[in-house]
Amino acid sequence: MKKIIFGAAAVAVLFLSACNSKTGTTAKTDDSTATTLAKNKQTALNSDLAFNKGDIDAAYKDYAADFVEYGDGTSKPRKNIDSLKIDNKAFLVAFPDAKGEKLHAVAEGDTVMITGVWTGTFKKDYRKMKATGKSFKSPDVDIFTFNKDGKITSHSNIQSYILALYQLGVPMPAKKK
Repeated sequence: MKKIIFGAAAVAVLFLSACNSKTGTTAKTDDSTATTLAKNKQTALNSDLAFNKGDIDAAYKDYAADFVEYGDGTSKPRKNIDSLKIDNKAFLVAFPDAKGEKLHAVAEGDTVMITGVWTGTFKKDYRKMKATGKSFKSPDVDIFTFNKDGKITSHSNIQSYILALYQLGVPMPAKKK
């Protein structure tokens, strides 16, 4: 329940900050800032689009050496890009049709948010979970931060893994006492 509340709160904060931003007003933005925002948006989109094609190496090609993966905040941050690639490749073996659709990027400052709907069918075992043959469909916001060189320094998301696991028919872990 905490994950759902955290996810909903994160969506609300992101939505409100986007609505209150000056990018939608008549405030002037200098050309270099606009160019940087456009490049960062395209870089983040390219990462998600490469994932859609199953090209994990291309998905990570614009990540900084000091990149940190925060996921949805329920696990420890991960810093090893090679282990992230291995995990994502294994995910795509288990969910060979996994993809993001209706992807839309919004950028401000050093942050790009990509909204979309992610889907996939659980065809092969993944980690300790047995394949169910069922599919998931889950809305998501990927949040990328960038350094001054246009490299991705972090990623987090608000996708509800509980919703996906429920749709996939994966048993929920028992609560620890």
